[in-house]
Amino acid sequence: MSKEYNVAILGATGAVGRRMIDQLAKSTIPVKSVKLLASSRSAGTHLKFRNQDLVVEETTPDSFDGVDLVLSSAGGSVSKKFLPEAVKRGAVCVDNTSAFRMDEDVPLVVPEVNPEALKNHHGIIANPNCSTIQMVMALEPVRRKFGLKQIIVSTYQAASGAGQAAIDELNKESQAYLDGKNMQEDAKILPTKGDEKHYPLAFNLLPQIDVLEDSGYSHEEWKMIHETKKIMLNDMNSKDIKVTATCVRVPVPIAHGESVYFTVEDESATAEDIMDVIADFPGDVLQDDIKNQIYPQPINAEGSRDTFVGRIRPDYENKGAFNMWVVSDNLLKGAAWNTVENAEYLVKMGLI
Repeated sequence: MSKEYNVAILGATGAVGRRMIDQLAKSTIPVKSVKLLASSRSAGTHLKFRNQDLVVEETTPDSFDGVDLVLSSAGGSVSKKFLPEAVKRGAVCVDNTSAFRMDEDVPLVVPEVNPEALKNHHGIIANPNCSTIQMVMALEPVRRKFGLKQIIVSTYQAASGAGQAAIDELNKESQAYLDGKNMQEDAKILPTKGDEKHYPLAFNLLPQIDVLEDSGYSHEEWKMIHETKKIMLNDMNSKDIKVTATCVRVPVPIAHGESVYFTVEDESATAEDIMDVIADFPGDVLQDDIKNQIYPQPINAEGSRDTFVGRIRPDYENKGAFNMWVVSDNLLKGAAWNTVENAEYLVKMGLI
């Protein structure tokens, strides 16, 4: 008889946490019990796992007694406070925050891309940033076959990347705009809640995601650069692949888009070759039929675990360089599903 696991979901009432519950229910993980954890404010909420009605509990260190697996998406400070406590009590944790991503002792894993990194865990596995996940999903088959020299990415990131409150804010602003009212009154979160200024996202574009650093880059851009190197090369500061990013928030509720320009080492590669390796890669769906206007769109990606890739074409000015367009549901493959999928791999590989 296969082992069954006692699972805790930390941050269960959030947009990602609720999707973790759903993805866990649909996963191959043999679940013995599920414990839903959140802040005192959310304690007492009732949520369903499969056909069970579960009551959300307030998180304390003792909440992790007897827990084998923790799936976490409650914010970085919460993860730093509670996940070490869970590890002390024998649990393995998959964390969907930025708390441990750049820790040298914590694997940063997209299961289709670098599953072997899971073998090096010391109780915590980090889920990469949502925008990084879909980009490396699209580029990893290219890297394996043709090598990668450089990546230049511009993101078109959905409001949901900043949580359910940002979606609600976008909806309020949109209605205000249509009613001829001032949207600024409803702008309280974006581009980032902790900054002094907030701007409307509805009918607008915000070229800032996360805080702006002295380097001129936003922290989201910094994350994409260094997470990509850590995932692909196991070295966040490697110079073997050059990476730069511009991250933009767009007035779309769910699913990020990315325009990715990349240069391969094998200059004999063609666009058709690139399409073939992407089409064969698990978790990638090629949508590239320009004659019939078929290409990835956020409205079609929402609710899917897959990463959709299209508009693949060569840069005719630079040999070995290509463009592509990548779309994925940032709350699923970019968060909840990648977290649960990492846990599935831990079980399959006997690492938990």
